[in-house]
Amino acid sequence: MSKKDLVDIILEDKEAGITTKAAASRAVDSVVNAIMTGLKKEGSIQLIGFGTFLVKEREARIGRNPKTGESVSIEATKKLAFKPSITAKNAVKQF
Repeated sequence: MSKKDLVDIILEDKEAGITTKAAASRAVDSVVNAIMTGLKKEGSIQLIGFGTFLVKEREARIGRNPKTGESVSIEATKKLAFKPSITAKNAVKQF
């Protein structure tokens, strides 16, 4: 699903009260920006009934270059993870 598809779904939801594509697009952008801001400040965002977005630390490690077999040092990084709620897991099972 693309952002355009998500905007269209929001437009179809009469309970949302959003009547233009521009307003729906701003709403999607606002939610994404709020999630990103929360991840930067708190390190996690929990949406009850949906799941939790987490920033996880990956430790530095030694890897191998697949072409040469040479050992390569890989720096520590942060990665984004998502842990779905039980409700979301069960919803996906129904598809």
